[in-house]
Amino acid sequence: MESKRESKADKLAELARRRGFFWQALEIYGGVGGFVSFGELGVKLKDKTIRLWRDYFIHRHNFTEVDTPLISPYVVFEASGHVGSFKDPMAECSKCHKKFRADHLLMEYNRQISEGMSIEDTEREINKGDVKCPDCGNTKWSVRHFLTMFETTIGPYSESEGFMRPETAQGIFTEFKRIYEISRGKMPLGVAQIGKAFRNEISPRQGVIRLREFSMMEIELFFDPLNPKCPLLNQVENEELRILPEDLVEKGIEEPLIISVKDALSKGIIKQEWLAYFMVLSKKFAIKLGIPEDKQRFHAKLPSERAHYSAQTYDHEVLLDKFGWVEVAGHAYRTDYDLSSHMKKSSVDLSVSVQLEEPIKVKHLKMNINSKKIKEIFPDKFNDLMKRLKEMSPEDAKREIDNSGAIVVEGLKLPKEAIEFVDVEEEVKVRRFIPHVVEPSFGIERLVYATLEHAYSEKEDRAILRIPPYLAPVQAAVFPLVSKDKLQEKSVAVWEDLRRRGIDAIYDDSGSIGRRYARADEIGVPFAITIDYQTLDDDTVTIRDRDTWKQKRLTIKDLPDHLLGLLRPSDP
Repeated sequence: MESKRESKADKLAELARRRGFFWQALEIYGGVGGFVSFGELGVKLKDKTIRLWRDYFIHRHNFTEVDTPLISPYVVFEASGHVGSFKDPMAECSKCHKKFRADHLLMEYNRQISEGMSIEDTEREINKGDVKCPDCGNTKWSVRHFLTMFETTIGPYSESEGFMRPETAQGIFTEFKRIYEISRGKMPLGVAQIGKAFRNEISPRQGVIRLREFSMMEIELFFDPLNPKCPLLNQVENEELRILPEDLVEKGIEEPLIISVKDALSKGIIKQEWLAYFMVLSKKFAIKLGIPEDKQRFHAKLPSERAHYSAQTYDHEVLLDKFGWVEVAGHAYRTDYDLSSHMKKSSVDLSVSVQLEEPIKVKHLKMNINSKKIKEIFPDKFNDLMKRLKEMSPEDAKREIDNSGAIVVEGLKLPKEAIEFVDVEEEVKVRRFIPHVVEPSFGIERLVYATLEHAYSEKEDRAILRIPPYLAPVQAAVFPLVSKDKLQEKSVAVWEDLRRRGIDAIYDDSGSIGRRYARADEIGVPFAITIDYQTLDDDTVTIRDRDTWKQKRLTIKDLPDHLLGLLRPSDP
């Protein structure tokens, strides 16, 4: 009987464990699904991927970067809509009671489903008799929703409920007011955050592709909805993208449309210029990771599948050997949903202003606060109450009084006699608005995995990781031909000089030179430097290229600058 072909993914997983890129965490306790540990090589590859992303998406645009808490109170995610919407369909086996993602089980049986399918329809579909429990083989299931955020308590009181963040974005939205002030009212305003996120996946069974704890790189680009143009569009408008727009997705067509950015915008396939710009940047970034353009596509989310905050979303997918098309980034037009939601929930004004060329007259609601009355009733809380009232929008305050006859601030009920509302007409020189947002969001672990899989190749039964040199965890390896006759001493000197020049280099004198080359190829070292007897005569070394196996001689003096030139990424 012919043995089953070992997939590239299986070979890569074994290599990653053996050489220390990554492995399932907590192995001594049998491992825990959805958690991985990264070794030195994996940490270096992640770090260089992040560095390249910062160059593409932050530094060249002069965007700002923040770092916000991993845990936030319940109210934050209630306001953002995650409490009500961040749920997955969970199928429970009626026999062994193991639980799995219902949609993932159905996809394994090649059933066409949508992310917006109701629980009732999902349960009917999974109970047609052919979907077997992976553990016991039973075919009877019950399905219900499962909240996929990790719950916790903040402090010692159980009522102080919070969640570990499922995305980094909410930290940017809750801190927007401060960030905007620090940025001196700049608009458009790009704010980036890189860090951990957590999703309590029901039954992650795809290794590093689906994790419960993972790292994200996100940007929230805030802009004026009346001035939505992207000034950088002319740099990318002739670029072509491989797109599956909503109409093709609805028809179940898998072959993407190849279309220029200019045409995609004019036809409404992409609704927002900043969204299109970041999609091109995302494509180019993935190419720099070693993922060919024809192995990438942008897959539209249907309205029933999109996140609750999104007016349009494209998943940036790459083709992988075992897992098929996998999302590595999401590009969403979030409108003003998040800021408006937090503004309403917190009663803090998160709008911004722009100077008008000509003053205009506008009618608006004004809130007159009877400070004397408030001070009489709450003398100890007066300053805090006044500060919070001034941050509230008059419309929200009036709505609360109309509905309940009072305003609750800082847990205190203010009587309606303390506040008066009047309609006024004023001449204004500024226009206030709530910014709209476009978000490119990247999963670091998936990008690292995709980079490794597309780098994996075999030559003469040897594994070679053809990682782009500027991303390689180890950029150079230094070998003495033999460990004697002063070759070892000379090799160590060369190795230490490369490290002083900022090159990630290793030294290896164990085993034959052929075995050392093979070990270096297997972890993706692009350049191997061999010190031989000729080196002792003329101070030249042999430099070997990982991808071609070609060799040439170079002086030790010229070696560091030569390598630094080869390791520098070219412009996108």
